[in-house]
Amino acid sequence: MNRRLAVRQSLTVALLFVGYAGYYLCRSDFSVSLPLIIDHLAAHGMTAGEAQIRLGAVASFGVLAYAIGKVFLAGTADFLGGKRNFLAGMGGSVLFTLLFSLGGGLPVFTLAWIANRMVQSTGWAGMVKITSRWFSYASYGAAMGVISLSYLFGDAAAREFMGFIMAHGFGWRTVFQIAAGTLFVIFIANLLLLKESPGDLGLHEPKVNPSNLFGAEGADPKPSGLRDLLAPLFRSSAFWLVCALSLGTTLVRETFNTWTPTYFHEVAGYSDSAAASMSAVFPLFGGISVLIAGFWSDRIGRTGRSAIMFYSLVLSAVALFALGSLPAGAGRQLPAILVGAVGFLVIGPYAYLAGAIALDFGGKHGSATSSGIIDGVGYLAGILAGDTMARISVTFGWTGAFMFLAGITLLSSGAAALLLIGQRRAPAVETA
Repeated sequence: MNRRLAVRQSLTVALLFVGYAGYYLCRSDFSVSLPLIIDHLAAHGMTAGEAQIRLGAVASFGVLAYAIGKVFLAGTADFLGGKRNFLAGMGGSVLFTLLFSLGGGLPVFTLAWIANRMVQSTGWAGMVKITSRWFSYASYGAAMGVISLSYLFGDAAAREFMGFIMAHGFGWRTVFQIAAGTLFVIFIANLLLLKESPGDLGLHEPKVNPSNLFGAEGADPKPSGLRDLLAPLFRSSAFWLVCALSLGTTLVRETFNTWTPTYFHEVAGYSDSAAASMSAVFPLFGGISVLIAGFWSDRIGRTGRSAIMFYSLVLSAVALFALGSLPAGAGRQLPAILVGAVGFLVIGPYAYLAGAIALDFGGKHGSATSSGIIDGVGYLAGILAGDTMARISVTFGWTGAFMFLAGITLLSSGAAALLLIGQRRAPAVETA
């Protein structure tokens, strides 16, 4: 490999990693601060249960906005370039996070959170588009595995950081303001240093997957029109199976991202700050899974990703059932261990979908659109993670919530099995 290209690839990965990790400062702040915001609303006349349900609805509205943005905005990176989308999401998130911190009630909270999630929806697809230009299909799993650590280890680090701030007596408003300020610094670094493609530096661009859904056009970074972009995706049964997998895994991930601090606080007896820090166990173990699964799938071959998804989802259903079966007074360690196990088993399959698999489908031509639709469809189910999961947990307890999620992961493993069978039957496409 050209040494100069390798150096610039490493810099690109570092910038994308830090940039998307920064997104989570302005996303996990809501989850981490939920116990404090619930207390704030309760002090102004709401009951704690009502505040939890109303804030769960805010979270659901935010996920809906994120899903809409994924479907209708993320694909613009295929036409405008990944860097523009990536930076637009960052800058908008800074502004709306600051707006949230200035609010005192549900109307401002709702408006600011919806707008924040909408603008953030452009970031991931922009990053996938940039990756399609910088890396060969033979290393999609490894490249996206490393980059995906940004939203896992980045999420974990953000939660630890914000838990540290809360532990020193600062309130939720300060948490939001520090998050916005930190992301703004990261925005400036990416604005100055990130490049759209190796071609911007006079370097050769790597090859795309020869099995991409666009054929020879997969190597062309700019589609001729919307129909050219959407028709090959919508005709593919494998694409829709991946969308179905995104539904189930996103619901599980969003539920744990939103409610883990509250679960640890209410059930395991952690303080607000300790629950915020301990909630990092989910993305932390998920990050380990993504890194292992990414490198491993490149080595197994074309059925590697679907096989790993199937077995991981079956085991995750077992872990969720065990979590829902914990008796009262089970202590603090066992809930944390099982939450980490769910993260390890679910996040690996989840990370493939809008990452390496979207690159396999779209190449340089439609990777952003492929990623955006897969992610957007998933977040339609993720909407349930806020309001619906809040109602289930209030009505049936956390046992009912975890049993429901166990059923969802079993259904998802069925979709992974169909994808695996289809890939084994399909003829291989060789490179020229």
